[in-house]
Amino acid sequence: MSKIQEVANIVIAGRAKLAAGAVQAALDEDCDPNEILGGMIDAMGVVGEKFKNNEIFVPEMLVAAKAMKRGVEVLKPHLAAGEVGAMGKMIIGTVAGDLHDIGKNLVAMMIESAGFEVIDLGVDVPHEKFVQAVQENPGVKIVGLSALLTTTMPALRDAVALLNQQDFRKDIKIMVGGAPITQAFADEIGADAYTPDAASAAIKAKELVG
Repeated sequence: MSKIQEVANIVIAGRAKLAAGAVQAALDEDCDPNEILGGMIDAMGVVGEKFKNNEIFVPEMLVAAKAMKRGVEVLKPHLAAGEVGAMGKMIIGTVAGDLHDIGKNLVAMMIESAGFEVIDLGVDVPHEKFVQAVQENPGVKIVGLSALLTTTMPALRDAVALLNQQDFRKDIKIMVGGAPITQAFADEIGADAYTPDAASAAIKAKELVG
């Protein structure tokens, strides 16, 4: 088995403690750092598929993302600048009035694993802050907004409305998600994409910038 395959298997199995050592071993054998990163991104794709098919659940997905993160830390100095965020930048946050972050954090980890640089604004994010973050971070491709309560759906609607009014709107895609959100609601408020879970969010993000 190749060293890159070994790294990929460790990520899929979520063995975070072994990830850094496995990446270092692959580097020591002169494996291409970009290929190692590619192997880990593919591994997270496998994890995402398993999650979508209910073969694994949130805890397994979190440990896989953690293993990937450990591996990337070792890899970072060996990659050309910008390689880790090669897909572009994504801003993510939970809308005003909503303090839920587990789903958002999981989406952020999966999207980072798919090759994006993620700028996480946290929870209870005022609408203006999403706009400001896009203005302050050149190269943002996607803005992801999360609402996990039916009572914060209006805040999601307002935040998307404000983003839709901006001059930069043509340069970004807006993704929404969260327990009460549906495709119909996403269409109604003028978002570009809705995804039901973190695995589909990572796949959709790649499609949107592809």
